[in-house]
Amino acid sequence: MFRTVLHFIIILLISVSCRDAKKYHDTPAVTPETAETPEEEILLFQQEMNRQFRDPESSPLPDRYRADFEGLDFYEPDTNFRVVARLERTPEALPFSMPTTTDRLALEVVYGVAYFELQGETYQLEVYQEAGSADEADTSYLFLPFTDLTNGEETYSGGRYLDLDIPDGDSLLIDFNRAYNPYCVYNKKYSCPIVPKVNHLATAVRAGLKDFDPKK
Repeated sequence: MFRTVLHFIIILLISVSCRDAKKYHDTPAVTPETAETPEEEILLFQQEMNRQFRDPESSPLPDRYRADFEGLDFYEPDTNFRVVARLERTPEALPFSMPTTTDRLALEVVYGVAYFELQGETYQLEVYQEAGSADEADTSYLFLPFTDLTNGEETYSGGRYLDLDIPDGDSLLIDFNRAYNPYCVYNKKYSCPIVPKVNHLATAVRAGLKDFDPKK
């Protein structure tokens, strides 16, 4: 009986989701008050991510990678990838099960659709919010997973994520310089939502995190 209970606890500890991981790997507290320019805000964000990846309490890196970790590989800050989108909310949307890299399903709801211009072209992306009961779902932020033409070459083949603040109005700031990799890029114990096909950008988003190479 004891062995059965112990085995169940171990499974719970191992089956960690990327979304759960982000709850303790908080988006760095970088605001206009702490950064004088958007470029400085991006650099502070990168510095804070590197700090959190070095910290064994918040890092998704296995010990064998963290021992020689010198820093994540970011694109240079580029404010051309910092856009203000028009957000059309979808209050009638129903929760759905988003597939992940494991058998787990992530319960999400389409919070709205973001319309924006990037490099002279118009795009749209669905923005999600965690669904479920009030004591289970974290509805304090919006989740924007996306793929683009850099995937599999310069960035992770499965796409990248953005965590966004919930706006009061219909203007949504999307800074692709804050795009980060799913935690399963660093450690296969994580279960990470798979980017829906509808959220593909037919352009190269050379901003945010590049793919992870443990040999660097």
